[in-house]
Amino acid sequence: MSIKNHKNIATFMHLGAFSKYFIPFGNYIVPVLLWSSNKDKSNFIDDHGKEAINFQLSILLYTVILGIFSFPFFIFNVFGDASVSDLFHFNDISINFSNAGGFRTLIGASFIGVIALIGFFLEIVFVISAALKANKGENYKYPLTIRFIK
Repeated sequence: MSIKNHKNIATFMHLGAFSKYFIPFGNYIVPVLLWSSNKDKSNFIDDHGKEAINFQLSILLYTVILGIFSFPFFIFNVFGDASVSDLFHFNDISINFSNAGGFRTLIGASFIGVIALIGFFLEIVFVISAALKANKGENYKYPLTIRFIK
């Protein structure tokens, strides 16, 4: 297998992240299939495959964490001005938290939304950068990536 072919495989492993817009979980399936079927052919392919998969897994983890942080804003939006004491009564002992307030909920949800939007654009930039480096035959390390596969 030629060096050019190795570069192409590595490039498509990174660009496979965009397949999520056409195939559910394609951003995991495409890089894993390309990596697992070609990782023994060269260290270059193996390194780029691990990077692409680790980055997608890191993005998944960050998305779950962002979802967990956004959950309280969802609850405040659904229940409005209800306090915990309206939902639970234990022998006349009421737990009362101050109301979230519409403005604070809006600001908090907007902040999380802005972080998500920035993350979305950074993911696109990082994937394209990785694909360009792979196409040139250079190694690339995604920023903010947790190395699940070493």
